[in-house]
Amino acid sequence: MDAAWLEKRSYYGSLRKKYVDLGWLEQPAHRVYRRRLRGPFRWEQAVISLQTLLQFPAVVGGRTALELQGYAHFLSQEQKEVHLYGRKHPPSWLHKLPLSVRFVFHRSDRLFRNDPVTRGLTNLSWNLKTHQGVSTDPLQTGLTIQPWGHWDWPLTLSSPERALLELLDELPDRESFHQVDKLVEGLVNLSPRRLQKLLEDCKSVKVKRLFFFFADRHAPAWLKRVDRTRIDLGKGKRMLARGGKLDPTYGITVPEELDAVQ
Repeated sequence: MDAAWLEKRSYYGSLRKKYVDLGWLEQPAHRVYRRRLRGPFRWEQAVISLQTLLQFPAVVGGRTALELQGYAHFLSQEQKEVHLYGRKHPPSWLHKLPLSVRFVFHRSDRLFRNDPVTRGLTNLSWNLKTHQGVSTDPLQTGLTIQPWGHWDWPLTLSSPERALLELLDELPDRESFHQVDKLVEGLVNLSPRRLQKLLEDCKSVKVKRLFFFFADRHAPAWLKRVDRTRIDLGKGKRMLARGGKLDPTYGITVPEELDAVQ
């Protein structure tokens, strides 16, 4: 937690200093405190505290969310970045923590019209028996909760369906066509209902065209249950791969090595 959070609860500077001197609190960064715990300092602890204690509306998404849910076999194995999504930048102290990863922030409302992050993470309930997040809010269907650590602390992240669209938004500058293609090939258990809602909400023509381009290549069973007529794919062509070939169906240029629909 940060100093502002503590001061609202009457833990002022002199008292915080006393707790640090006694070893009850640690200061991983200026005006940032944590309880003294054994073991290494993990990025998950910082994000869970941001989401739960500080009630900051940000979720783990994109590549990181896919990695945490076991879908990233073909993405790079070494985790160097943690991708966060929200409407406003997280506090600057998050980037100053002594961690081995770098936080990368993305504006979630740039990608989705009905951004569930704006509703606040408290709409996601935590079932203590099943260790699962549940929600009755239809706008929350793009988020999920994953238990983390010895005490099963709730880490809020994008569902695989939403994380896939977030990852596609990173093409071609930060992700490779080949890795995304292999990833989509393994996504056989996605929810068509959740995909339908997210695709209709998605603002990015590029992302939606890429989604159907990769989905057509591998023809998963869930694709038949997605109604394309309700999804706006825009007009005109999009150049995504310099020197690539034009896909006539979706009007996007893709690398030459990506063959026609399989």
